[in-house]
Amino acid sequence: MTYRGRATPGSPAVRDLPKLRVTKASVGPMDNNAYLLQCRDTDELVLIDAAAEPDVLLGLLGGQPLSRVITTHRHRDHWSGLAQVVAATGAETVAGADDVEGIPVPTSQPVHDADTVAVGASSLTVIHLVGHTPGSIALLYDDPDGPPHLFTGDSLFPGGPGRTTSPEDFRSLMDDLEAKVFGPLPDETWFYPGHGDDSTLGAERPYLAEWRSRGW
Repeated sequence: MTYRGRATPGSPAVRDLPKLRVTKASVGPMDNNAYLLQCRDTDELVLIDAAAEPDVLLGLLGGQPLSRVITTHRHRDHWSGLAQVVAATGAETVAGADDVEGIPVPTSQPVHDADTVAVGASSLTVIHLVGHTPGSIALLYDDPDGPPHLFTGDSLFPGGPGRTTSPEDFRSLMDDLEAKVFGPLPDETWFYPGHGDDSTLGAERPYLAEWRSRGW
């Protein structure tokens, strides 16, 4: 079936890229997105955000080992299933260095801007985006066979940046999104947010000034 960027509870959506398979699952009461990435050369599995419903997430593995879990930021709705997933799989844990103190499961690999995280023969590049939380990260898969793919956590959604709690945090997040995301990446970049449907940078780019003006 054609991938349309939407997953509903109980119905994961699967996208097959030439070198990476992306499975998007909606879990928990806040419609959190969890993304299971599978290298199509090595079959290595990496999960982005063990947000909730660990039994559902473990079921996505199909009995295969899970190498690591990446947590995009420290808010509870993005890690409430983490302890159970790690206990069941022994997976390594990855998170932005400035958010690890807010995640109750120890982080075995704290990451910083421009660090990389392996997914078998492929890799994700860490983009540190300050504002939604101090250590929020996005994860860029620069597909050698097509447009880039970006997993944005709660820092970018269709329609605007993630929630911030002060004007300073809002400016910081917008500055980082413009400098590190919209600046270097092309319009065809597909992004996968922490809740709800996917979008592309091209669909959102015309509204950057409007987001700045409204302040959220």
